[in-house]
Amino acid sequence: MIRAVLFDLDGTLADTAPDLGGALNRLRTTRGFAPLPLEQLRPHASSGARGLIAEGFGLVPGDDGYEQLRLGFLDYYERDLAAASRLFDGVAELLDALEARDLAWGIVTNKIERFTLPLVALLGLSPRAGCVVGGDTTPHAKPHPAPLLEAARRIGVAPANCIYVGDDERDIEAARAAGMGAVIAGYGYLGSARPPAEWGADGTADHPLDTLKFVFNPPSVA
Repeated sequence: MIRAVLFDLDGTLADTAPDLGGALNRLRTTRGFAPLPLEQLRPHASSGARGLIAEGFGLVPGDDGYEQLRLGFLDYYERDLAAASRLFDGVAELLDALEARDLAWGIVTNKIERFTLPLVALLGLSPRAGCVVGGDTTPHAKPHPAPLLEAARRIGVAPANCIYVGDDERDIEAARAAGMGAVIAGYGYLGSARPPAEWGADGTADHPLDTLKFVFNPPSVA
C-alpha cells in the first residue's frame, strides 16, 4: 500500500527552467554572448548549474573558469528564484487529491537548501509538504538513496510504502536504490542522454494527475 508520494522539484513539481535559463542567459550577456533560446536550455534545467553551464559555455567541473561561472550563475539565480517559475499544470490538483486521501507527500531535490527552501516557500508549498530534502541535506545527493531514505524517515513512512516521481534518470536510480516505486514525470525535462524507456522505472506519468494510478495500483517493490 502506498502511503506517501515523494517528488523531485525542478521538472517534476515546478517548471523552473525559465528562471534557471534566465540566470544562465544573464551570465552569457555579461560575458558578451547572445542569450540562448529557453527551449535549448530546458532539457538541462534538472542538472542545475552544472548542466546549464555545460550547455551555455561548454565547460564542466574542473575546467578553467568553471567555478567562476558557477558562482556567477548562482548569484543571478538567487536574485530571481521564482520570477517566472510555476507549478506544472495539474500539480496543484494532484497535491489536493493526495491530501484529500490523507496521503503524505514530500520533496527530494538535488538543489541545495540555500535555494530549495526559499523556492518551495515562494511556490506556496512549505506549509503543505511533509518534508523537504535538498541536495546538501544528507552527505550524498541523488542518485544515492540517502536523500530519499531521509525523506521517508522524516515523513514517517517505510520506503517500500513510498513512490518517487522524477524527470531524470538519477531519480529512478535513487528510487530503486532506496527500495521505492519509481515513476517518470514524462511531462518534465527528461534531460538524460538515455531515453526514459531505458531507465527501468515502473511507469510514466505523462500528466501530473497520472501519478494517482501508481498510488492506487502500486508497483511491487523488491
